[in-house]
Amino acid sequence: MTLKKQDDSADASHRIVPDQRDLRDAHALGLSRGSTFGILRILLFILLDAAMVTLAWVAAKRIPALFPELQVVQGFRLLPHDNQHPGFLLPIIAINAGVLVAANLYGPRFQRRSYPSLITTLSLGQALLMVITFLYQPGLNFSRSTFLLGWLLTILFVLLARLGAEGLITLLREEGAVRRKIMLVGHGQDMERARLLMELINKKEFDIVAMVTLETLADIEHWQSQLNEVYLQGAGEVFVCSWQSINHPMEFYWSIKSSGMNLRILPIDLEIPAQRPQIEMIGGMPSIVFSPPTLVGSDFFMKRSFDVAMSALILILASPLYVAIALLIHFDSPGPIFYKQQRAGLRGKTIQVWKFRTMVQNADQLQAQLEAHNQTDGVLFKMKDDPRITKVGKFLRRYSLDEIPQVINVLFGTMSLVGPRPLPLRDVERFQEHHHLRHNVMPGITGLWQVSGRSDITDFDQAFKLDIAYIQNWSLGLDFQILLRTIKVVLGKEGAY
Repeated sequence: MTLKKQDDSADASHRIVPDQRDLRDAHALGLSRGSTFGILRILLFILLDAAMVTLAWVAAKRIPALFPELQVVQGFRLLPHDNQHPGFLLPIIAINAGVLVAANLYGPRFQRRSYPSLITTLSLGQALLMVITFLYQPGLNFSRSTFLLGWLLTILFVLLARLGAEGLITLLREEGAVRRKIMLVGHGQDMERARLLMELINKKEFDIVAMVTLETLADIEHWQSQLNEVYLQGAGEVFVCSWQSINHPMEFYWSIKSSGMNLRILPIDLEIPAQRPQIEMIGGMPSIVFSPPTLVGSDFFMKRSFDVAMSALILILASPLYVAIALLIHFDSPGPIFYKQQRAGLRGKTIQVWKFRTMVQNADQLQAQLEAHNQTDGVLFKMKDDPRITKVGKFLRRYSLDEIPQVINVLFGTMSLVGPRPLPLRDVERFQEHHHLRHNVMPGITGLWQVSGRSDITDFDQAFKLDIAYIQNWSLGLDFQILLRTIKVVLGKEGAY
C-alpha cells in the first residue's frame, strides 16, 4: 500500500491516507504473521495433548496386567482389530481435544495456563467418553479399573506435559529464542512504561524491535517504511500505548492490518482502576470489566507471612554485617548509628523509617540551603554529589546497605519488602491530589520504581506511574521478580547516589 501526505486538512499531519486503493486492500493475500504464530502454537499443543492422552490410555491398559489381583475385563481395544472390534483411541483423543477446544484451553497464555480448568475439562471429557461408549455400544464391557487409570493418567500426563512445555518456552525465551517480536507506538513515557512492565511481568515473552513515537505518523512514507521494516524483522504485532492520542484510528488500524500484523491496544494512557480486566461485548460494543484488586484477603495474608519470615531470616543472617556497618559509622563520623526519619506510610499515616546514618548529624537543617541544587522536578529532593553524605555513607548508599535496617519496619508491620517507597514528609507536602493513591498499599523497602532506575528517575510522575502499575499488577510472582531484580541492580550499582 503506497501512502501519501494529505495537505488539504488542518490535521493532516497525523492522518494516514491510502493512495488510489481501498483502505482495506493489502499488498498480498495470506494469513497475518500474528495469526500464523497463534495457529502454529495451537497445533503444537493439540499434538502434545494427543500424545499424552495416547500414552495415558496405553499405560491404563497395560498397568493392570502387571498386577494379578486386578481383575480386568477385556472389553475394548485402543487400535482397530476388525469390523467387530473397532479401535477407541481416536475417539478418545477426539473427545479430549474437543472439550479442551470448547473450554478455550488452547487460547491465550492466561487461559492456556489455567490448570484447575484443565483438570475439570479433562474430567468432563472422560464422563462424555463413558456416555458416548454406552450409547454407541451398550453391551460393551468397560473395565472400571482401566477407565479410572485412563482418567487419572490423562490428567497427570497432560498437566505435566503442559507444565514442561511452558517451562521449556520460558527457558528458551531466557536464551533469546521463541520470543514474539513486536513494535511499540505511542508517547515516549507511555512506551517506556510498557517496556518496563513487559520486561518484568511477561517473562521475556516479547522482543521489542522498534519504538515509534506518534510524531512519526506526520511523515506517512516514513510510517509505512517503519511498518515494512519491522515486518521484515519478524514482528507480528503492533502495541499502541497512547491510543487516545491517535487522531484517525480507523486509517491507523487498517495501515497496520494491511501490513500483515495484529494490532493490540495497551491502555497505558487510561487511568485503570483495578487489575486483570476482561473484555465483554455489550450490544456490539466492547466493555472492559475490572475485578476487585488482588491485594486483599488471602493473597495479602500470604504476602505478609512471606514478609515476616524473610525479614526475620535477613535480620538473623545479616547480624554480623549490622555490627560491622555500625562500627564503620561510629569511627567515621560523630553521631548515632541509626537514623530514624518520619515518612508517609499506609493511608498517609506517619511512620518512622529505620536507616543506617549516611549523613552528618545536622543534615536535615542543611537541606534547606541545598534546595536550589535539587536535580529532580521539585517533589523529590536528589543531589548526585550531596555534601552532607559521609565517606562511609557513600559506600553504604552505593550498595543500598543503608536501607537494610528497614526489615525492622517490616517486622513491626509498618512496611513490606516490596511496595512503593515511603517518602519524607517534605516530599509528600508537594504531592498533587492523585499522587496520594500510592499510599493505598503498604510501602516497601524496594519497588518497581527502584529497579527501573533508582536515582536516575528525576520525573516524579514517571515514578508515580510505576508505583500505580505495581499496585494494579500485583502478585506474589511480581514481588519475587522485583526482589531478584533488586539484587541485580544493587550489585551493579545502577542509578545509586
